[in-house]
Amino acid sequence: PGKVAEPRPQQADYASAVSAAFAPRPAPDTPNVVLAEAGTGVGKTLGYLAPATVWAEKNGGTVWISTYTRNLQHQIDAELDRLYPEPATKARKVVLRKGRENYLCLLNLEEAVRGMPMQPHHAIGVGLMARWAAATRDGDLTGGDFPGWLVDIAGRGRTLGLADRRGECIYSACDHYARCYIEKSVRRARKADVVIANHALVMVQAALGGGEEPTLPTRYVFDEGHHVFDAADSAFAGHLTGRETQELRRWLLGAEETGRSRARGLKRRIEDLVASDEQAQELMDAVMLGARVLPAEGWAARLSADNPQGPTEAFLLAARRQVYSRTAGQGGPYSLEADKAYPVDGLLDAAVALEAALVRLAEPLAGLAKRLAARLEDETAELDSDQRRRIDAMARSLTRRGVLTVEAWRAMLKTLPVETPAQFVDWFAVERIDGRDVDVGLYRHWIDPTVPFAEALAGPAHGMVVTSATLTDGTGDTAMDWQAAEDRCGASHLPKPALRAQVPSPFDYPKRTRVMVVTDVRKDDLGQVASAYRTLFQAAGGGGLGLFTAISRLRAVYDRIVEPLDATGIPLYAQHVDPLDVATLIDIFRGEEHACLLGTDAVRDGVDVPGRSLRLIVFDRVPWPRPDILHRARRDAFGRRRYEDMIARLRLKQAFGRLVRRADDTGVFVLLDPMMPSRLFGAFPEGVEVRRVGIKEAVEATAEFLRGW
Repeated sequence: PGKVAEPRPQQADYASAVSAAFAPRPAPDTPNVVLAEAGTGVGKTLGYLAPATVWAEKNGGTVWISTYTRNLQHQIDAELDRLYPEPATKARKVVLRKGRENYLCLLNLEEAVRGMPMQPHHAIGVGLMARWAAATRDGDLTGGDFPGWLVDIAGRGRTLGLADRRGECIYSACDHYARCYIEKSVRRARKADVVIANHALVMVQAALGGGEEPTLPTRYVFDEGHHVFDAADSAFAGHLTGRETQELRRWLLGAEETGRSRARGLKRRIEDLVASDEQAQELMDAVMLGARVLPAEGWAARLSADNPQGPTEAFLLAARRQVYSRTAGQGGPYSLEADKAYPVDGLLDAAVALEAALVRLAEPLAGLAKRLAARLEDETAELDSDQRRRIDAMARSLTRRGVLTVEAWRAMLKTLPVETPAQFVDWFAVERIDGRDVDVGLYRHWIDPTVPFAEALAGPAHGMVVTSATLTDGTGDTAMDWQAAEDRCGASHLPKPALRAQVPSPFDYPKRTRVMVVTDVRKDDLGQVASAYRTLFQAAGGGGLGLFTAISRLRAVYDRIVEPLDATGIPLYAQHVDPLDVATLIDIFRGEEHACLLGTDAVRDGVDVPGRSLRLIVFDRVPWPRPDILHRARRDAFGRRRYEDMIARLRLKQAFGRLVRRADDTGVFVLLDPMMPSRLFGAFPEGVEVRRVGIKEAVEATAEFLRGW
């Protein structure tokens, strides 16, 4: 622990509770599940690492620790320096895992270097990437030792664009296979004691029956467990959209235009594997032909010109008409959506035609995957280990990325004319960024995505810890609050009841924090809202985090207050305004004691700023969920006002939790919403008084309270 360690008796209680997840399970498909809520300051990271590492050491197994944010991944990695101070030992025992799209692809880097004579103005950026590649610990482009400023200097195409984003890996056929950062992390993870992953990767592996792992792990710890529901929602959803269908075409056919040589198609990736197999070659040719029903580059422009090419674009155009004919506010900046009732003319016919066309793609894809898998049995004596791994990886990839995706799309199209299955909700949407259409299509989500999560992952697991500082609801009814936690993480779908543990924070919140609801600022008047932010930030002398429920409101407030704050020596940074990623903005904010930062929910979930740099949080309004089609279906399923209140309380809990990260931290939380209902006050710690005040009193109280510390 060292001299900087703080005595935390609650940590021992917490560690004792979560250790139950590492006991042998009583029966098949009956994992030991522990739901552990630990208030900020308990030290839950070391609390679950202690039993996890002991179990891994004694049993020769691997514990997967999953987080929602990359920031926490790296925090856990840093915490493990205490347990494994020797770098060589830690490298063997601990592996940080992310999806392939997070790592530099050495083959892409090689091709970028080769292209430098043709594009000499790119030489500096590519050269800097090559130098980083030689020095990096693990090739991770989304954290760790990658310098974020390099993206601004060299451009995304010559930095983040060199990742394996296109799913074109050729595995052992690549000259860089032995040195590949991704393959190294995958191989090391199979022998490590602790794998630090993220919810997205874990969920995708569960959905795909293991993904790149031959078998699923048996022990999991889900930190930031309040996000399990959202992660499962993303992993088990189906999107039949322009972007998704074009991406599958590009994965199958590769680059179809000059100047994009790095986009290798399926034929180029596996042609040597099927060279001596006539039937496999015929299946490959059928896949190449079937893939042409999917939209090529320029599909969005063709839809705008009412000139679709092929059955997929015809369906997408009809979907776009469905949305535009059913919605208002089409001139605004936000995405649009419509349900599938009363389809416009031609929509159902387009769906039938597309479903028939997708059959001609799905069948040869499935046949090719089976043909490759059969080689592993038929040619056991001829194939070396690398060849076997490559064939197995390609067969799995064809199945999960090709067959399963296309079959999911077909299922969505088949049910379009009839009632959607009860466990799903379907809708059409036009996705927009700043008022510009960027995608369109048909969407399908589980109403309760923890159902497939529990079936795919929690059931086969032997033990699982779901932990967070904000796991339970805050209604005041203990049974209801824990039921909400079980519903949000899937524990209610498992045969064995979860063990519940709740360890309160050791921090003195009533003494060290203040919470105020401002009653005389009209939240629909952005001039008043901006003035409130400015005066509160100035009263605190900086160190303020402004949270917003809408990007447009954030930008409007930023424009109004950036110059007045700068004139008083308070620099202002803002997500969606400054051309920096969230992690870099938070690092700058953390390093400047008198700076202020504006952000949305990504900032709310990712901020960990102990000390004086964060001493004030201002929220523009109660963070009610957006009343879209998916939310309405879930609200009806989970209990209308109770469900909406739970989400709002959770978001307020998360925001307040950013304020005090250490025992000596202090801070003020201000909500600029006179309509804040008192039933949401349970979002704040017990004993913290929530005062309804005018903006003048809030400013004075903020200055006085923070001056006292």
